[in-house]
Amino acid sequence: MPNNAQLRLRPVLEILADAAANGTRPDAREVISEALRRVPPTAHEQELLSGGVPRGFKNLTTATARLVKAGWMSKGRGGWAVTEDGLRAIVAFSSPSELAEALDAGTPLPVAPAATAEAKPLAAPGAPAADAEPLPAPDEPAAAADSRRLADQPETVAVVGDFGVLLGADRDWDPAGNAVQMRFEPAEGLWRLDGELPAGRYAFKFALNGSWEENYGAFGLLDGANHEFQHDGGAVTIVYDHATHDLAAASQLTPA
Repeated sequence: MPNNAQLRLRPVLEILADAAANGTRPDAREVISEALRRVPPTAHEQELLSGGVPRGFKNLTTATARLVKAGWMSKGRGGWAVTEDGLRAIVAFSSPSELAEALDAGTPLPVAPAATAEAKPLAAPGAPAADAEPLPAPDEPAAAADSRRLADQPETVAVVGDFGVLLGADRDWDPAGNAVQMRFEPAEGLWRLDGELPAGRYAFKFALNGSWEENYGAFGLLDGANHEFQHDGGAVTIVYDHATHDLAAASQLTPA
């Protein structure tokens, strides 16, 4: 029976296939975080290892080496990418368990059928070919894209942690406290909180819409483990990206 990390390998290939279709090469963090979102980790997998990395994140990162060894994906400085064989593997092994078992057994991919040429009737002058691809839709107007992005944002985002009182809130870990509410930057599509903290080690999550009902922890996981950081003291800026449900930036904070 494949373990959870192995069952996430097919989603990894699917994520890379989607990225290839969009002409992008995501980095390791993006791929692993999205795979864990699609196949949520257990409580055991959310436990932080030394260095602050959740066990499930580390296990899946290690497991992707099997995809590289099989020739189904590549890793490089420019990001991760699916190979032609990886795309064929998605089709050949239609479930996560089937793909994991094929990797274990070293099951070869089916041979791709040879292309055959068929005579096609000539199109009338000026008419599109019978098998011509439909013309792409015009690009979405920038204003419409911006409206959609703004509409997808939550009402509020709060940085809830063990330093709420230090920022001026009545109590720590309160998603409704005024002092821990982030401000939305429409031009960037990001949420930002600026403050001052004394030197120390801190933990926090992002809570949406003034409650704990929807909250995101390390690596953008719903109800995930806390972000943990070491701060040298002084000004701090925390930035949240709702597209990834994760920390976009944090100045003057060092992962603990």
